[in-house]
Amino acid sequence: YRIMEDITVQELKERMDKGEKLNIIDVRQPYEFEEFNIGAKLIPLDTLPEAMADMGSLKDKEVIVHCRSGARSATAKAYLSQNGFTKVRNLIGGMMEWQSRFGSAS
Repeated sequence: YRIMEDITVQELKERMDKGEKLNIIDVRQPYEFEEFNIGAKLIPLDTLPEAMADMGSLKDKEVIVHCRSGARSATAKAYLSQNGFTKVRNLIGGMMEWQSRFGSAS
């Protein structure tokens, strides 16, 4: 299988602005999510193994994972990919990049 290309904040924002239905997972902690989020589904990285049971329908769909900087979501991408998810993309630079580019308005 091949690893999906990661996604830039620019591409993600454009697709969200167009109203595309996207599967975005935020793997940060709840307090980080409360401070700022882009409307993704919150599944903290340490709860990902339990959450996978409910995610079977996404195995062959594009899934975009993000965190604060891109490090935890890279771990999440690897984990999901090893568990049969075929189209996982990491948001390059995470929320830090998003906020530096677009500000904090959600």
